[in-house]
Parts: sequence; structure tokens; C-alpha cells
Amino acid sequence: MNFADRMHELKPSATLTISAKAAELKAKGKDILNLSLGEPDMPVAAHVLDAVANAGRRGNAKYTPVPGLPELRDAVGCYFDRAYSTPVPRESILVSNGGKQCIFNICQTLLNPGDEVLIPCPYWLSYPDIVLLAGGKVAPVPTSPERGFKITTADLERCLTPKTRMLFLNSPSNPTGACYSRKELEKLALWAIERGIIVLSDELYDQLYYNDNGPVSLITLWQKHPEQVVAVNGLSKSFSMPGWRVGYTVGHPDLIKQMNKLQSQTTSNICSLAQEAAIAALTGPYDSVFAMRDIYGRRRDAALKIIGEWPAVPKYTPEGAFYIFLNVSALYTPEIPDSTTMCAHILDAAGVALVPGVAFGDDDSVRLSYSIEEDRLIAALHKLTPILGKNPA
Repeated sequence: MNFADRMHELKPSATLTISAKAAELKAKGKDILNLSLGEPDMPVAAHVLDAVANAGRRGNAKYTPVPGLPELRDAVGCYFDRAYSTPVPRESILVSNGGKQCIFNICQTLLNPGDEVLIPCPYWLSYPDIVLLAGGKVAPVPTSPERGFKITTADLERCLTPKTRMLFLNSPSNPTGACYSRKELEKLALWAIERGIIVLSDELYDQLYYNDNGPVSLITLWQKHPEQVVAVNGLSKSFSMPGWRVGYTVGHPDLIKQMNKLQSQTTSNICSLAQEAAIAALTGPYDSVFAMRDIYGRRRDAALKIIGEWPAVPKYTPEGAFYIFLNVSALYTPEIPDSTTMCAHILDAAGVALVPGVAFGDDDSVRLSYSIEEDRLIAALHKLTPILGKNPA
């Protein structure tokens, strides 16, 4: 068959590919410890499940307005008031099928062919392809573990061109776990605003932080600059509801109208029962969110204690999300020259699934997720130690 040219440039999701390979090996009887997962392993809060069951019994399974139930959009607005003391009106909110569709809608609505998007690297692996599908071009902004995988305005200035249209910021970060303070994040955003660049703030992991800064959002800056700041959040990570596919965009009402028009011709509304679940999650108690954060914090500390003994891996402390991004390039050899080969070797030799860093724009590294029971996490790290705990090659 002949396919559209864009399909030849589009790459499959590496995390989904690795997870599928791990599941295949496990089905064949091999004991696989999967540290590739990009989703929480915690249960959904009981009050959320009760709300869905009740909605199903009431027959709430019809189409809803494309941007989401009015009650859900109000609940999203109340979330930002509850978390950041910044209420958001209904007309500035669009509910979509997860954060991925939110970002896709934003890029399709705002980017023209040839527009450039500044993206700190390493980055979430879907960013480049979403930009590509909108006709845009990615301008990576390099970071390093020695700097905590954070960028500065000087870094942005070096990558700025007359075609720069948008800046992506992701804090806490997937894949590095880097967290910006509010001051740091706003400084980057204001640099962009002063130059007429639109800021997309990806805040899916906002409640999963392990420092003293608290949750950080650009929502207060959006309130002051609604035409140049757009925020994306959802329930997949902080509320441990990845399969429910609930994401939401906060933007200028005119942007929301255009995104609504696009969504009306693609997916229309998200699942009506998922919307009922989201209302319960956002307006109910956050006990499960805080408990999950405490558990992940303990797992992170346990993992770093072991990884800290690996001499060839540069040290840094991820302050959010549930990932550790390991630079393993000092262990590369002629037989294992890159992150893809390294992950294949680790899966075969140790039975541990990791994600190659090349998927995130950094072929020197691999991503490890600690979204797994602590005893299995520790077991996996001990299996990795003979490979990644060696002295540099």
C-alpha cells in the first residue's frame, strides 16, 4: 500500500513498544521486571469508582458537549483555584482525550508550516511527532544531569530564531523528573512572552513533587497573559487514571473555541463516564494523591541509594514525576554503542525493561520508572547493578 508522506516520518511510541515487548516475554514465561512504564501503578480512589458506577446506573452514556460537561469544566476551574488560588472560567477550558490530545490540538491550532518550537531536551517522546504533524519544526534546547536537566534563558536565547513560534515547558519532567521552582518557571515563560512566543506548559505531573517548592503551575501567569500562555493538565498521572483519558487545556477563550472546532471534527467529546469520574476526582478528597506522592518519594530515595553506588553513571536527584534518567554512555562499547542496544542487552541479560534515551532525544541515556512495587524495584536494580554498576568502559 501507498501511505501519506507524513507517515514515513512518524515514529511509534518507544515506551509502548518496550512495554509490549516486555509483556510478550513475560507471556512466554520469562520473569520480566518492567521499569519502562509511564503510568502510575496506584489504584483509582474509591469515591471515583463509586461515582462512575452511579453514573452508569443512571444511564449517563450519551454524547456530551464537545468541550466537556459544564460541570466538569467548572470542576477543572475549581481545581486550579484549589491548587493555585487561581480560578479559571468555563469558557477557557477544553476537555480532551488525555494530555496528548490537548497538545495535539494546541499545535494544530497554532502552528503553521515551518514554525519552530523550542523544546528542552530530553523531552517527552511524543512532542516532536506532534509538532511534525502540525507542520512545525523542533528546536531542541540541550540540558544535562549536572544541571539537573534544567534550561536557562541563556540556553533559550542561543536557540532563538525569527521562526520561533512556541516554547514547551514540562515540570515535573518526563523523562528526567526535573522540577522548576515557580520563580525559575516564570522567568523562562516571561522570556518567551517578551518576545511574542507562545508558552505551552505541560503540567500533567504537577502533584508528584518531592521538594519543598510545592506544586508549580503557570496558571497565574496565564491569568495575566492569556493570549501567550496555555496550560495542559489531566488525571493520568497525579490522579492515577491514565486509562480514563481525561486531559484539559486552559487557554484564551478564542483559542479554546478554535480547538473545540477541531475536536468536533475528530474525536468529539471524551467518554461520558470518564467525565463523571473526573468530576468526582477533581472535587473530592485528594488523600489518594498525597498518599501516592509519599510512596513514590520513598521509592525514589530507595532507588537513588543503589544507583548512587554506580561509578559510571552521573548523579542527580529527580524532584518529581516517577522517573530517573540515567546517562550510561560511559558504559558503551563497540558491541553496545547506543541506548537502544543497551536496553536490548539489559532486557535479554537481566530481564529488566528500560526505555532507550534516544526516544527522548538523548542517546546517551536510558529512562527508568519507579512506578512499580518497591520490592520489585529493588530486585530490578540489583539485577541492573552487574551491567550498569560497572566501572566506565
